[in-house]
Amino acid sequence: MLAFRLVAEPERLDTLVLPVRAESGSPTGAEQATGSLPGTVPALTDQVRDEVVALLPAAKFTGRAGETRDHLRPSGTPARLLLLGTGAGDEAAWRTAGAALARAAAAQPHLTVATPADVTPAAVRGLVEGLLLGSYRFRLTDAGERPALADVDIVLADPDACTRDADVAQITARFTRFARDLTNTPSSVKNPQWFADQVAAEAANRPDLRLRVREPAELAAEGFGGLLAVGSGSASGPRLVELSWQPADARTHVVLVGKGITFDTGGISIKPVPAMKLMRKDMAGGAAVVATTLAAAQLRLPVRITTLVPLAENMVSGAAFRPGDVVRHYGGLTSETTNSDAEGRLVLADALAYAVAELAPDLLVDLATLTGANAVALGNRTGALYSENDELAGALLTAIDAAGEAAWRMPLPADYVEYLGSDLADLYSAPTQGGGSITAALFLREFTGDLRDRWVHVDMSAPSWAGGDDAELTKGATGWGVRGLLRWLAALD
Repeated sequence: MLAFRLVAEPERLDTLVLPVRAESGSPTGAEQATGSLPGTVPALTDQVRDEVVALLPAAKFTGRAGETRDHLRPSGTPARLLLLGTGAGDEAAWRTAGAALARAAAAQPHLTVATPADVTPAAVRGLVEGLLLGSYRFRLTDAGERPALADVDIVLADPDACTRDADVAQITARFTRFARDLTNTPSSVKNPQWFADQVAAEAANRPDLRLRVREPAELAAEGFGGLLAVGSGSASGPRLVELSWQPADARTHVVLVGKGITFDTGGISIKPVPAMKLMRKDMAGGAAVVATTLAAAQLRLPVRITTLVPLAENMVSGAAFRPGDVVRHYGGLTSETTNSDAEGRLVLADALAYAVAELAPDLLVDLATLTGANAVALGNRTGALYSENDELAGALLTAIDAAGEAAWRMPLPADYVEYLGSDLADLYSAPTQGGGSITAALFLREFTGDLRDRWVHVDMSAPSWAGGDDAELTKGATGWGVRGLLRWLAALD
């Protein structure tokens, strides 16, 4: 990752980044107003300021967040100016600006970023997050040219006032990148044991974290029937990761559950090839909750967190579970399999039931790349959030929005519950009457017991993946959920 320093005086002026604000209330059409250059730290010489002020209208530079322009000054100091649009100057705009800067200056080994004299600590947090997330790239080979940008100095009037926010940004970005790494890794490398090993490696140097990984024999002995059924067709057996952070000053116990299907063929209800190609991302919910817990421990958040990731490969073989099979889940509830491609809810059901029966949490949240219906309803950037608790849903939505992610609260209509009725079992796993994301949430709710009114489910299949670079997102896995969950956990009483 990039190395950052917050400094009061610049030590190098090879490339100086200058913020340009968008004019308040400027039009959005082709004739946009010219951006303005605020008073900066460090203060600019009259010559440099006059140059930039003259350049802005000539270049039609509006100051829109993420807009960049390179200006070379071969005989001057600094020798290169990079104009950076910072929009309204809030955290979100600076996050977008930071990501654009990481791309625009990828070939520069060092940057010095001038900041407005009135920049806030939150804006510095946005800048650092944007730089780190926008510069992320995942490759399994070292071949090819690597970006040169390695060091960034951020010049501030009061560096000490921004240190905490910059540190939080770096930890948040580091573990968002870790979630992206886990999700981007091809399934030729990634199976349930591999995922568990990555968690163990990250947790190894933290004695305050506890990790337990259940293997197939233990899962069978304890009754995790959904997880065993989904993993039955694969040569790589299922696992259940249980990762715990338990600080002495914790007042609230939160259980996070994340779907961990390391590859999904659809099983006997096999997917078409185009739909199967990206199924290495079907464990993005598990990656997000693990990364969140590791980051929370690094930040020493005063919240007890237990994270559960049920891991399996949903494969096709003579041992695979079938449509029509009845699965007995942890705790005894049974479900009739209507479609083996609706496997995620089966493994989540086991984990939710276990959390309620054995862990006694105050709050229960699950993240899952659960349905394609999520994207149909809300598009590619927005998760579908379900909860019966208005206060809990509102707090989580506020945190997700503040983090630069997006979610929308969806209903849990009572008249859809009858769709779950089965002649053979307690529940149908995947009703066919429509409302696929809603009925999946209603199915999961049946396993939340007396925590039903303190549970949140987030269907985040679509926003877990980006088709191309977009602000702080880079093509591939997004690490969606890490930033929002961390904000929410940090705000808990």
